[in-house]
Amino acid sequence: MNYKLHQNHILCQKPGVCYIGLMSISSQVKILYEDENMVLINKPAGLIVHGDGKREEESVAQWMLAHYPESESVGEQNIPENQSTLPILRSGIVHRLDKETSGVLALAKNQKAFLHLKKQFQDRETEKIYHTFVYGIMKKDEGTIDRPIARSRRDFRLWSAQRGGRGELREAITDYEVLFRGDDFTFVQVKPKTGRTHQIRVHFKAINHPLVCDKLYAPKQKSKLGFERLALHARKLKLLNLDGKHIEVEAPYPPDFENAIKRIGYLPH
Repeated sequence: MNYKLHQNHILCQKPGVCYIGLMSISSQVKILYEDENMVLINKPAGLIVHGDGKREEESVAQWMLAHYPESESVGEQNIPENQSTLPILRSGIVHRLDKETSGVLALAKNQKAFLHLKKQFQDRETEKIYHTFVYGIMKKDEGTIDRPIARSRRDFRLWSAQRGGRGELREAITDYEVLFRGDDFTFVQVKPKTGRTHQIRVHFKAINHPLVCDKLYAPKQKSKLGFERLALHARKLKLLNLDGKHIEVEAPYPPDFENAIKRIGYLPH
């Protein structure tokens, strides 16, 4: 592969495989907690967790490999047999956040830590807290959205909590608490009890309060509060490390969330 490197590019290479990406996004990754087995980061919006094998794109997995080379074989590795498809690098990836979602993400430095953390997520022993802005004024101060999720029949990129989905229905439960009501939006704290793809986005769409600036699930809605990306931030994560110690981290708000919160005059508790 011939590629001209410019300032702020990174090149990680092993025989037959080359990963290249602009560092302008991943350089914004901040470490919130670290020990000898794992690292919890604040992922910036715009950075994918791992690639899809179809194109080269900067990712958290690349960041992990660049900073912790020993993590290369950690996690669920997927090297496609099709030679025209790029290898999917998943170094240390335990769970995922959507590309446009910012906030706390847990990464494993070794396979023992990966299995330990993965089991906690699968057994629903972690606690994840998200903050989001949704369209419309939510009437209830708190509640639970308990609706199974399946693939949408009209668009394979989408998931649906409505009847008539495609394929298997998957249990999905989301608790929420209203933090602030505006004229035509609501600031909400969300605690997903399950970890389905697009769960928060799908559930709030299902109750007619889609997330602000959600280009997939509310493409016709105008953005609010200055957001240019999905208004979703993974605020807190609670879990156990390998020593059995309770770890709780909080990801500071990115600038767009800070600006929106100041704009509405909300004072965090």
